[in-house]
Amino acid sequence: MGGLGAPEIILIIVAILIMFGGKKIPELMKGLGRGVKEFKDAQNGESNTANTTTTEDKTKV
Repeated sequence: MGGLGAPEIILIIVAILIMFGGKKIPELMKGLGRGVKEFKDAQNGESNTANTTTTEDKTKV
């Protein structure tokens, strides 16, 4: 009863490739990486305010 071995990992990788195809995997990993980064930033109390706009910014146009 100990964790995942090589056969299980290979089976999981093959299933993912069948479900999403080879071209979608890099996009999925990029999105996963962004999510992990945002989660870590939120834990550290950092926020990314450069990409957010307030309602004041929108009304000044």
